Amino acid sequence: MSEPGNTFKKAPKRKPMRGRNVAVSPEMREAYAKLIKEREQKEETYGRHLPQEPPRGR
Repeated sequence: MSEPGNTFKKAPKRKPMRGRNVAVSPEMREAYAKLIKEREQKEETYGRHLPQEPPRGR
């Protein structure tokens, strides 16, 4: 029988990638917050009109 040897070695651990910091103007920050609020409102109104419990088929 052949010897297992070093066929399955553990890979060296990688350093985690650092996040990037982006500087934006206060106007851009407000516009982004407004966009998020609008999206949440749209999802809420969409969810309100969906049937609460879908009919079960056989």
